[in-house]
Amino acid sequence: MRQFSADSADENVITIDTDSAPRIMFYGEDFLCEDLPVGTRVIYPRRPISGLPNPRAAIRYALHHPEEMEPLHALLFPGMKVTIAVDDISLPLPPMARPDIRETICSIVLEMLADHGVDDIHIIVATSLHRRMTQREIRYMLGDKIVDAYWPEKLYNHDACDPDGMVTLGKTRHNEVVETNRRAVESDLVIYVNINLVPMDGGHKSVGVGLCGYESLKAHHTPKTIVESNSYMDPKNSALHHSVNRIGAVCEQHMKVFHIETVLNNRMFSGPLDFLMKNEDEFTEADTLKFQAIKWSLKKTPRALRREIFMRVPAPYELIAVHAGKTDPVHEKILAKSWEQYSVPVEGQADILITGIPYISPYNVNSKALNPLLVQVMALGYFFNMYRNKCPLKKGGTLIFTHPCTDAFDPVHHPSYIEFFNRLLPESRDAYYLEKRYQDEFAYNPTYIEMYRRGNAYHGAHPFYMYYWGQAGREWCGDVIAVGADNRTVPDLFGWKRADTLAEAIAMGRSRHGRSSQITMLHHPPVFISDVK
Repeated sequence: MRQFSADSADENVITIDTDSAPRIMFYGEDFLCEDLPVGTRVIYPRRPISGLPNPRAAIRYALHHPEEMEPLHALLFPGMKVTIAVDDISLPLPPMARPDIRETICSIVLEMLADHGVDDIHIIVATSLHRRMTQREIRYMLGDKIVDAYWPEKLYNHDACDPDGMVTLGKTRHNEVVETNRRAVESDLVIYVNINLVPMDGGHKSVGVGLCGYESLKAHHTPKTIVESNSYMDPKNSALHHSVNRIGAVCEQHMKVFHIETVLNNRMFSGPLDFLMKNEDEFTEADTLKFQAIKWSLKKTPRALRREIFMRVPAPYELIAVHAGKTDPVHEKILAKSWEQYSVPVEGQADILITGIPYISPYNVNSKALNPLLVQVMALGYFFNMYRNKCPLKKGGTLIFTHPCTDAFDPVHHPSYIEFFNRLLPESRDAYYLEKRYQDEFAYNPTYIEMYRRGNAYHGAHPFYMYYWGQAGREWCGDVIAVGADNRTVPDLFGWKRADTLAEAIAMGRSRHGRSSQITMLHHPPVFISDVK
């Protein structure tokens, strides 16, 4: 285990000794506070970069000094048709304290459009195949003034299944279908307002995915593409991003896109939950008392109410970078700042990797549950892929995560998930087989299409993508152990082992890899990217 000692100089990577405090990890809508074996390496996120002192001024500067394009005001003329597209509710997580940076940017852009006589303006929430946002959610994101002026005729959710609202632009050189929003294509200018929470976001993914249709998304949301991506958090080594870039390039042959991209810091918690931003060794007496009080309160609170409380605590994110202009040069600068905030240098790989799974994912904001498929995507998809260069877990290693894995679904948001979980997984866990045999059936199911278009349901194909998102993790890990699962059905369906306690899970991992197993804990949240050498 001394192989990990090279990390000791970095405050973000520590090695447990006999004097270390227990470590806190999420367990759904609750916390675990666990002692870890001596020699365990714990990786913490970087401290938040200080926010820009004047975000509005920084945004205006970016609009007037864009990358490889004319300033925004120079692109505007009276009578033109402009479409503003904005990222949806899937980020940031947790939701940002008001005003959301999208409201600030859109307010400045709309003022500029009005000053130049532009009144044919539509604002589209770029949901792709995600669920439609409600008016209340959009109001929280964009503010009362914008919603009152534009909703619902000129402010609405993207509809990937609207036969009149979508247009096919052709194919890429790799034969990928490029299907996108008709209003955007027919506009004189598309202004995309983006939030980069992790390096996976932004760039050509904004228009190429956010405004696409099913036939475009199926080109790269495949188990094969995920496995061929050496972390989809690292765009340069991601087959997913290579495909998205090709699709985005075709889109921009047919539309003029002015990108506005932002990076937020990782200040996810404040107030009663501010202790989650610290290393436990740095806790004050007040921090310890706050944690104990919250832990006691959560124990007395029903699970549904605990989830509701967590969902209602906004994050005090701060803007640390904003750039505008042409897609590629903008995204290059945004990625550089993103890595500055999220990249944590790490030496070497572990035999056993531990992570807690929180109550929230990009796909269950304001939902009634983090359903089993989303637990799977958080463990084997997102947290497994939070790395650059090398996975922090050795090939064939053991992944341990903590979550109750409750067999519960939101029937309004995730109806197709219910069928996928209860009908398809008992038949096969083979993602390649499920893709070939059932994906189109779900995607073109008229009931699921109607629930996506008229209700607030994720598209019928979405549970397939969530399952594929974990494919690289499934093929890499020798064992997956769920700690604290409140049932056997969920672990059994996914092929996971089950342990009642973290100590039991670690013992199971050690029995497989040896007593001297190297153990690493990913201390999420806030999120970070292990930059493994």
